Amino acid sequence: MRKKVAELAGVSEATVSRVLSGVGSVKQETAKRVLDAAQRLNYVPNALAQRFALRRSGNLGVILPMLPKVNLFSTYYFSEVLSGIGIAAKRRGYDLLLLFREPEEPRDYATLFRTQKIDGCILIGAQDVPSEREALAELKEGNYPFCLVNQRFGGEAYNSVDADQGAGMREAVRHLLAQGRRQIVFLNGPAVYSNSRDRLDAYREALAEAGLAYEPERVLLGNYSRKTGYLQAKAVADLVRAGRLDAVIAANDRMAIGLLQGLKELGIRVGGELALIGCDDSDIVRMTDPPLSSIRVPFFGIGREAAERLLDAVANPEDAVPFEVKLPVELIERASSMPEGTT
Repeated sequence: MRKKVAELAGVSEATVSRVLSGVGSVKQETAKRVLDAAQRLNYVPNALAQRFALRRSGNLGVILPMLPKVNLFSTYYFSEVLSGIGIAAKRRGYDLLLLFREPEEPRDYATLFRTQKIDGCILIGAQDVPSEREALAELKEGNYPFCLVNQRFGGEAYNSVDADQGAGMREAVRHLLAQGRRQIVFLNGPAVYSNSRDRLDAYREALAEAGLAYEPERVLLGNYSRKTGYLQAKAVADLVRAGRLDAVIAANDRMAIGLLQGLKELGIRVGGELALIGCDDSDIVRMTDPPLSSIRVPFFGIGREAAERLLDAVANPEDAVPFEVKLPVELIERASSMPEGTT
């Protein structure tokens, strides 16, 4: 059979042997010709041989941040995004290679491609810092297929899949205004994430739309952890008691839940004197007291979309076109932002 494959491909039997065994150096064009001939003759080499021949690893790389004292796989955001990526990769015959990045570790992503460890790369938790920008610029210059999840870089057109966080924020502000709330504080995350900037811009736009002034002191900062939400509780309680605050929107559920816990300890009734909205609509918000209103973000769908689009680009590089996708979000209204007695 190898002789027939060699004749059809126009190469020697030795070349066929090297291609199908994955041993030895063969031009990629020659390897593809051999594999195509083998397929036409129903002589199918194993998957590993095909990967070697076509210089593919069969791995989709996922780069994740190492966060101190955080179990990534137990957090709603990371578990949902990774599940979406994993499902899409499995359907395409790819394995996931998880790569954890220390905060100060050099971001040498291009080496992963040069050493053929991965065929494509999805970055989760990327930050807008100089070292990240340099690493992404190198990937783009090398024409390596990669995609950002929930992050964009102003002035640079990189493949990305995100949620429409601005639309979610505007919907949350309008909901609070409809409940008669006028003194709305925003508990935001770090500015190194584009989502933080998107939400802040939308918060300002929604206030302006309602004829309300933007006051910088009404923007509090956290780092997306439950602890930072908890630590902001005293500042929020003081503003409530001074009659200068009647609603808070938190940039994620973890901060909202931490704030809720802290306010309870300080005697502030959420859902009564203070409305509270989170973001993510994680499973736990249905079990808080009161249940937490939250902006539902399709993290599973974001992960799946990122993997599918990236693997399309890997499979057909000559037809690949840049993409920047934003998936819709939805405000889920619960007791924490509704008038007392409303279900």
